[in-house]
Amino acid sequence: MAEKTFTRKQVAEQGTNKNVLFVINNDVYDVTKFIDEHPGGHEVLIAVTGKDGTEEWEDVGHSLDAKELMVKYKVGTIVAEERVEVKKKQYNWSNNNTTDTSDSGLLSSWKFPLLLGIVVTVLYSYLFT
Repeated sequence: MAEKTFTRKQVAEQGTNKNVLFVINNDVYDVTKFIDEHPGGHEVLIAVTGKDGTEEWEDVGHSLDAKELMVKYKVGTIVAEERVEVKKKQYNWSNNNTTDTSDSGLLSSWKFPLLLGIVVTVLYSYLFT
């Protein structure tokens, strides 16, 4: 069975407060039956009804459970001519610049909270023992 395809205009026309239809990553979802169960409230779903909610979906950072749950609400895809490239945000968690010492000051590193903790511990011990 072929998957149903939608134009973006069809999604915009069919998406209403009573028929909550929107696009995420070129896939079309109908979450009308899920709207009252959505942990973030129904307002966020209504706000993207009839639109492309990819950016909003990615910005929230949904869990794997949410991603698995959304599969059952998929009703089709956007027609090939109207698909947009899905850009995944890339995070660089490593610090490749080890020679830069401009941020190595006491207040901008892990040293300050450690030093503050030691001072508070010593003061507490001195005052209350």
